Amino acid sequence: MRRVLIGFLALVFTIALAAPMLAQGAPPQGGVDQPYTTEYYYKCQWGHQAEFLQLFLKNHFPLLKKVQSTGRIVALKIESPAFHTSEDGRWDYRVTITYKNATVANTANPDEEAFIKELWPDQETYKKEEQRRFEILISHWDLPVTNVTPKK
Repeated sequence: MRRVLIGFLALVFTIALAAPMLAQGAPPQGGVDQPYTTEYYYKCQWGHQAEFLQLFLKNHFPLLKKVQSTGRIVALKIESPAFHTSEDGRWDYRVTITYKNATVANTANPDEEAFIKELWPDQETYKKEEQRRFEILISHWDLPVTNVTPKK
């Protein structure tokens, strides 16, 4: 009986500790056919921010615009912070993409390879520059976001 009581108390304690963690964060994004937004953050090595942006605008932004022309992406924005933050919270560029829906956002684009070959016929240079773009990154993370602004 004592073992059962100890087990029960351990379970209750675990649930009590986990409940606040489960409640944190925004609710999931809208329904199946609702727009789905993800922020992509890029943190570059110091002194290489301009080089990263130049390579991004040359070798990735045109691909995003091409995908946008198909309707998979409904909004696209590139931002840089106006002020510096602490190193642990620093990011250099944020690319916010709003996809048509969650399915589109979370599945591979079947046309991407064809688009890449169409936009950059010189694949050797393209691959070399894309490799360099990722070499100068310290970190990169993707953050799906949910608009929780109350409706009137």
